[in-house]
Amino acid sequence: MRSIIDELTTALGAEKIAVDATTLAAYAVDQAPVLDYQLPQAVVRAESVADVQATVRACAALGVALVARGAGTGVSGGAHASAGCVVLTLEGMNRILDLNPDDETAVVEPGVINADLNAAAAVHGLMYAPDPASFKMSTIGGNVATNAGGLRCAKYGVTRDSVLALDVVLADGSLIHTGHQTFKGVAGYDLTGLFVGSEGTLGIVVGVTVRLKYLPRDVHTIAAFYPDFRSAAAGVLAVGRARVQPAIMELLDGGSLAQLDDLHGSDLAARGASLLLIQTDGFGAAAEAAAIRPVLVAGGAVVTMEANAEAEELVELRRNSRGTEVDDEYRVGEDVAVPRSRLVDYVAELESMAAEHRVQLKVVAHAGDGNLHPTFWVDRVDNTVDPDAMARLGAALDRSIAVALAMGGTITGEHGIGQYKLRWLGLEQKEPVRELQRRIKELFDPAGILNPGKAI
Repeated sequence: MRSIIDELTTALGAEKIAVDATTLAAYAVDQAPVLDYQLPQAVVRAESVADVQATVRACAALGVALVARGAGTGVSGGAHASAGCVVLTLEGMNRILDLNPDDETAVVEPGVINADLNAAAAVHGLMYAPDPASFKMSTIGGNVATNAGGLRCAKYGVTRDSVLALDVVLADGSLIHTGHQTFKGVAGYDLTGLFVGSEGTLGIVVGVTVRLKYLPRDVHTIAAFYPDFRSAAAGVLAVGRARVQPAIMELLDGGSLAQLDDLHGSDLAARGASLLLIQTDGFGAAAEAAAIRPVLVAGGAVVTMEANAEAEELVELRRNSRGTEVDDEYRVGEDVAVPRSRLVDYVAELESMAAEHRVQLKVVAHAGDGNLHPTFWVDRVDNTVDPDAMARLGAALDRSIAVALAMGGTITGEHGIGQYKLRWLGLEQKEPVRELQRRIKELFDPAGILNPGKAI
């Protein structure tokens, strides 16, 4: 019987198929901790919809698992290779097919870099609002797969809120179009919304129609430094009670500030023990900033209005606040979200559990929508960690999930379940909800070849 590599080579040509050890290793994982390291049989570099369809059909014919991926910037293991799989990279499908400034829409291939779409839209006074911290390298297809969020989602929403239509290759290789070109449309079930965030388990997105927003004419940035993280978290609620809607509202604790200073030579830690970074935009940016400043001062903050260059630097530092490390078994960044009214309580619990389990902790948060990214880690000595430290790290992670759920939160606000968070999914979603999801998966992918072992 012919091998999958033979079938792919016949269908696509040898130049689009890689089987060398270096490439296989490079495409075996994304940026998440690895629970089950597997090398793919081959990596396919798709350049067209026809390439994707041919790859899916070949894998379907032989029952071979297929893992689609973009830039590999995910942090939940959604693009980790499965045993015996083929990895399909969509990076080469990177064209902006249409950008209509009057309709305020764009049609892009999945490999388009988020920042590149923004640059093209800016020429027309528009922007693509979802802006994950990895926007300079993550792809729109990857953003769709995980329903990525970002700094601006406090005001503009997550990826799903900007996606109007999708072109999707199904598990049998057929191509469908979902959604509409209009901002409004309620015909039939919302299959577009279903595919967004499905992590490549229901189909492979090969085209995305997005809604663009107006590029703000004015932006004001406020830096509020607090003596402790809990006070800064309380500042988030105070802004909400003032009924002002910032575009960006980000929270960084003392550990994050110190790390950024070490990496970039900044002086953030000298200015306070926690930073609440707020940005207002649009024609009312100045008035909104003026309303916010006294609210923050009343809560004990030292508040400054940042000049343009300083403001841009602060926002850029926030985007880099995960640091230079990649998550592994010793350092795990979480992605919980809680109702905003519980932010202060949850922060207190995080600090308590870190002390109790004797693990290191730093926290950054998309505070405007209650999405926190606590990072727990244990220190290594000569690249080894004793089993007790690993057990303490695991206990802290489990506790952080349990407490978030008890507060009405979720185990993932924007990173997705992937492979890494499957262990906790049952705590949030009970039967029969999970059974319904498994049945949806079976309907779209009866042979179970699309990104198996992920998301559900």
